[in-house]
Amino acid sequence: MLRRLFTSPSRPEQAFGRIFKNPVGLAAGYDNDVLAWRGLACLGFSHIEIGTVTPHPQDGNPRPRLFRLVEDRALINRLGFPGRGADFVARHLDYPRPPDLALGINLGKNKDTPLEEAARDYLDLVRIFAHLADYLAINISSPNTVGLRRLQGRKALENLLRVISKERESILSNNPEVRRFPILVKLAPDLTDEELDDALEVIIGSGMDGVIATNTTLRREGLFSLRASETGGLSGSPLLPLSLSVVKKIHRFTQGKLPIIGVGGIFNADGVQAMLDAGAVLVQIYTGLVFQGPGLVKQILNAL
Repeated sequence: MLRRLFTSPSRPEQAFGRIFKNPVGLAAGYDNDVLAWRGLACLGFSHIEIGTVTPHPQDGNPRPRLFRLVEDRALINRLGFPGRGADFVARHLDYPRPPDLALGINLGKNKDTPLEEAARDYLDLVRIFAHLADYLAINISSPNTVGLRRLQGRKALENLLRVISKERESILSNNPEVRRFPILVKLAPDLTDEELDDALEVIIGSGMDGVIATNTTLRREGLFSLRASETGGLSGSPLLPLSLSVVKKIHRFTQGKLPIIGVGGIFNADGVQAMLDAGAVLVQIYTGLVFQGPGLVKQILNAL
């Protein structure tokens, strides 16, 4: 019934070696524990990104931790990767899914894992989800896990992506039944140009398959809501110009050779088209769905 209600035009896009039925996906953070994806899939998304998933269950940050900034059409969250852990998610993923839906898994380290041991968490997650996901996303850019964004630094990122790349090759060589799974890296919008260039050089050099740009921002310029002073990551309309700028820089730096999923502040078809024009091959929404409701994907695709 839901599928019929939200049926929308097909607008195929090719990325990461597969065809997506349209460019619009659901960003990570909406369904951390893979409990809602079947219903969400009926809304017309071409892909849904589950997570962020951590190796072990954790509560996340203390409540309240999610705030709606109505005047700014924005959210601030400081969730901190709450979830039931990788084993729970894996058990609930190992079921048939619609053939026209791609599932990505967004991977993050546990809060109590020391930063110098973060690679261990990511490697455990890659091993668990290699055969269950259509792509994996390495989340090193959430502002709500202490120190996590330091993994975007050149040296730390080189060390992390080198072992992840080696682990992928080991999985593929030892498991012929597992097809090659794309690995993307999700970056923050708050990197300087030099930091972004360094990160992109590492991502390309380590053989990663793409970038998700961007995560939430710590910036607060131009906000009107009384909630603007809450700590955490800001998403929604104020993020769109910043995310667009990052997507353009990535596209220019990589000469369009590194696929980009554009995320941040998309509320309508104009936002989607702006992301595609900036160089993204796919887009994701989150806060737009919260404010605009379940018909947003259909509205976007009808207007593109």
